[in-house]
Amino acid sequence: MKLESAAAAAGNEWEEVEQDKRGWKAYFEESQELIKSDGGPPRWFSPLDGGSRLDNSPLLLFLPGIDGVGLGLISSHKKLGRIFNMWCLHIPVMDRTPFTELVKIVERTVRSENQQSQKRPIYLVGDSLGGCLALAVAARNPDIDLVLILANPATSFSRSQLQLLTPLLEAVPGQLSPGLPYFLSLMAGDPVRMVLDNVLKGLPIENTARELTEDLTVLSSFLPVLADILPRETFVWKLQMLKSASAYANSRLHNIKAQTLILCSGKDQLLPSQQEGERLRRLLPNCELRKFDDSGHFLFLDDRTDLVTIIKKTSYYRRGKHHDYGSDFIPPTRHEVEKVLEENSLFNAVTSAVMLSTLEDGTVVKGLSGLPSEGPVLYVGYHMLLGWELVPLFTRICRERNILLRGMAHPLMFVRQQNERFPDISSYDNMRLMGATPVAATNFFKLFSSKSHVLLYPGGMREALHRKGEEYKLFWPEQSEFVRMAARFGAKIVPFGAVGEDDLGQVVIDYDDLIKIPYFRSEIETLTRETVQLRIGASGEVANQQVHLPGILPKIPGRFYFYFGRTFETAGRKHELKDKEKSQEVYLQVKSEVERCMAYLKEKRESDPYRNIVPRLLYQATHGFSSEVPTFEI
Repeated sequence: MKLESAAAAAGNEWEEVEQDKRGWKAYFEESQELIKSDGGPPRWFSPLDGGSRLDNSPLLLFLPGIDGVGLGLISSHKKLGRIFNMWCLHIPVMDRTPFTELVKIVERTVRSENQQSQKRPIYLVGDSLGGCLALAVAARNPDIDLVLILANPATSFSRSQLQLLTPLLEAVPGQLSPGLPYFLSLMAGDPVRMVLDNVLKGLPIENTARELTEDLTVLSSFLPVLADILPRETFVWKLQMLKSASAYANSRLHNIKAQTLILCSGKDQLLPSQQEGERLRRLLPNCELRKFDDSGHFLFLDDRTDLVTIIKKTSYYRRGKHHDYGSDFIPPTRHEVEKVLEENSLFNAVTSAVMLSTLEDGTVVKGLSGLPSEGPVLYVGYHMLLGWELVPLFTRICRERNILLRGMAHPLMFVRQQNERFPDISSYDNMRLMGATPVAATNFFKLFSSKSHVLLYPGGMREALHRKGEEYKLFWPEQSEFVRMAARFGAKIVPFGAVGEDDLGQVVIDYDDLIKIPYFRSEIETLTRETVQLRIGASGEVANQQVHLPGILPKIPGRFYFYFGRTFETAGRKHELKDKEKSQEVYLQVKSEVERCMAYLKEKRESDPYRNIVPRLLYQATHGFSSEVPTFEI
């Protein structure tokens, strides 16, 4: 899939829209206008700034926090408006509708919209108090397909600092709430800790101080607007509502079945949000959690938080009963791709991958010019230890050829496991953002139908968790699993070899060692039993995919090498390759080509003067750290 053809892949016109970086300033400016004539009951408004959205976009209802304005998602309005039909709840300043009545208002809307379109989910995005509101509606309507996205939900109010404000507000008379300066300080976070954290991260202190000063200036300059949004009587009312809302939602958590995503901040000065996120994840049956360690309570107004990106990373966007990895996939924007590249820049620099490809005439060249430009294409190769090759493989093909590689991955990357010994599912967020898809025949069909570039490892987990002395050994099924599907769509098959895992680490404790120890044997059996088994009917080594983590001894980093071999054409061979013997012949040829590519790389890397990281660093120190390091002669 070419990145610029993302629109065609999604079946709709897609326009990249950047996040609104004004954050707090935009919120206060728009709030000032919205509350000018602020009478009447709570009501919905649509903040969309125009533009087309995806077909059959689901409804998103935003439920505000203690402010009640309904502009908490203002930074993401334009981006959300491309994929949702979005309504925001506005609770007027002087409105005194109790929490239970607010629940009924949202509930009526949910039921009405669900009757009109029962096949699409309804999203409830709740911020703080709105999180309690979303949970309450979900508890009362367990049979409606709801998706909850909750930012720092106020279900932890009984353990929060906000309780300290109530006696202060009640004791001190006056129109300007004496609690607002304290509330404002909590909104701004901990300035000293913010500065120290950024210094530890290596950020220039002058930049940190300037950004902090700008934020504090915006907040303090809009203090009169905040006073209009939360006058003393309203502030008291909202704090009392928080208490009742928290109790109401907590008493009904057992009845919630909705798909839920909790977003919690590490520097929330108002609520103990990260502890609350963990508690809710344990209590709710269909719940995932994402942590934002450097953000404060008002997560959606943080310039670093992009709700659309979060939804894409977690595969939470769907227009039907279940997420469709074909039609519901929203390709990453250029900005998202650049951020992924930046996050992986250190690993790419350490491994300094060498890429070779094969032109149509059989000539081997440095770089990726030999890769097919148009899909569908199937890349088939060797899975290095722990999948170390994935980062340079995805990022280089994306950067140099503008191709989005859709990787077929193990289902454990998409479903949260109950056993905490598995890696947290959030560690796979970037891979899902870049198009990773659970390996399944139906997903193959969908990706080839959209002319995608697809990555498959026939050896799967057995290769990625191999044993001592098994590096660069293929563990493929005996029978073809992909040739006939590729031929059905005329997909090109590109075999490739990857070498270099033994230049990063050495397996010193493997499955054969662990299985002899009773404790680890029990752990392996439990983990394997709880993991989805992909090849139940298969025989041989490929079916033997016990889940374990080998002991690895790190080495002074060497270098990664990739070689994309000759392309196998299947166009026009659909009927021919239906024959099992013919498809098996092509399958074995592809496997042989992968082995040939790896044998070539293993031999040629011996003559690479920059295989070790030390000469590579010396070369970059002389020629610039952005310069490409040479390698062996082809």
